[in-house]
Amino acid sequence: MLKLTKSSRLDNVHYEVRGAVTAEAERLTRQGVSILKLNIGNPAVFGLGAPAHIRADMTENLSDAEAYSDSKGLLRPRQAIAEYCARKGIPGVTADDVYTGNGVSELILMSMQALLERGDEILVPAPDYPLWTAAVTLSGGTAVHYVCDEQSDWNPDVADIKKKITPRTKGIVLINPNNPTGALYPKQLLLEIVEVARQHQLVIFADEIYDRLVMDGLEHTSVAALAPDLFCVTMNGLSKSHRICGFRCGWMVLSGDKSRAQDYIDGLTLLSSMRLCANVPSQLVIENALRPDGGKDPALLPGGRLYEQRNFIHAALNDIPGVSAVKPKAAMYIFPKIDASRFNISSDEKFVLDFLHAKHILVVHGTGFNWPEPDHFRIVYLPEVSELKRATDALADFLSCYRQ
Repeated sequence: MLKLTKSSRLDNVHYEVRGAVTAEAERLTRQGVSILKLNIGNPAVFGLGAPAHIRADMTENLSDAEAYSDSKGLLRPRQAIAEYCARKGIPGVTADDVYTGNGVSELILMSMQALLERGDEILVPAPDYPLWTAAVTLSGGTAVHYVCDEQSDWNPDVADIKKKITPRTKGIVLINPNNPTGALYPKQLLLEIVEVARQHQLVIFADEIYDRLVMDGLEHTSVAALAPDLFCVTMNGLSKSHRICGFRCGWMVLSGDKSRAQDYIDGLTLLSSMRLCANVPSQLVIENALRPDGGKDPALLPGGRLYEQRNFIHAALNDIPGVSAVKPKAAMYIFPKIDASRFNISSDEKFVLDFLHAKHILVVHGTGFNWPEPDHFRIVYLPEVSELKRATDALADFLSCYRQ
């Protein structure tokens, strides 16, 4: 019989956030084992539900969501997104520059498919959210990873970015605030990266889904606001900030100099039309969700859940011999370093699998985020402090006698 094999386009495509270790966790769950899943930023699972007015917008307007919308999305939500961009300092954005999506994930893939020819290169951070590398690869391009420096609060190394540029480089991806590290890039650093993009005529792809999840009195700067003369593609959405991951509510905004990008924009519009439209019920919550309310999410302030959980996990990890972690400034993740030589770790995937089997706690290995060494892992700090304490106590006990 003819054997059906996967497409060669999937060679070297990985998504370890839901990869082999997660599959093993699901197998154990089906056997009745209770697993603490710290692998995915899924707030509702940990009791961080959507604001009541967001749920009300969804349910009360369902009767208006039975038909397809325009392929870019409903007009009023797109106008609200354009107004949000204006408040962020991104100039010249209109509703026509906005594409709604079934989450940002769909739009990331679309943005690469519309651009890349085989052999084209996109600069992607290491560590990265692995969908970016996968999307580049699936679209026929080559992801070239530039280093984010752990010794510099996980900020991108501009010198390394410059070294990685070739005549085939089409664009650069910035994930800010960063997943998996929780880094928040300062304005001066963004200006330096913008200047590199300007000199080499690179498209800037800005993944800013966590821009409203910032702590310590800091503010997020949108890179597109610093590059009005460059073509920028900015991704954002409500999945994390409004805790509605399951609603699949994301958007993509085009800004800056579009004069040389019209053919690419036509490609984006074609791909957008081919999937008909983003799901309409989620579009109906955007307008109210983006109204300026003048206040910070209490969960991000001292005494709030995310703030206190962030502080706890940072301190607890650094108290474990052989583990260290940079304190995140934003998002909902921490990316600790483990002393690979101390624990004789040559495979970080085996490390997290061994930890899963021993303690029934699921985390993600660092190489799953295209980090080159087997010496990091990512933890989601969404659970209550009591659960995080259970996890870090278990990790300390596990490492006290672990040698790979």
